[in-house]
Amino acid sequence: MFYHLFDKLDKAVEFDRAQAHCDVPCGIYDPMPAQIAALTVVRMQDLMATEHHEGLTHENSMARYVMVKEEHAEKAKHEIRVIWGDYFKKDKHPNVDELVHKIMQLGSAARQSADRETGVAFVEAINEFAEIFWETKGVKTKRANAPYGPALEMVYPDL
Repeated sequence: MFYHLFDKLDKAVEFDRAQAHCDVPCGIYDPMPAQIAALTVVRMQDLMATEHHEGLTHENSMARYVMVKEEHAEKAKHEIRVIWGDYFKKDKHPNVDELVHKIMQLGSAARQSADRETGVAFVEAINEFAEIFWETKGVKTKRANAPYGPALEMVYPDL
């Protein structure tokens, strides 16, 4: 009912229409949640490799590590998909599509296995994405080891 009323009012008064190219206000994108999620994947892989308990304690810990690893791999993929889909323009960033595809494949592979090298490659691919992202904003980046385990090299905006 209200829609029809507002639609008629809009046609009569001709209000200016707001336009946006994304779901959230421009500039509210940041690849850091994806980077931290990918780092968490490697951390869980490391914990899985060093787990030495037996019995129910071991099974409980492993189940939790696997669950967190899977959740964070999917979170990282989601964050990258949102930035890629809502922010990047194909005509301005034609190579980012291949990188995003690589990230999606590495994220799936990290979910399917406990292979640390796959997790590290996932982190590095997301770091490459972060460098491209910050470059589009005119922000220089720096690389430094994360201040928490597994202390892999991460890309940060150099503010």
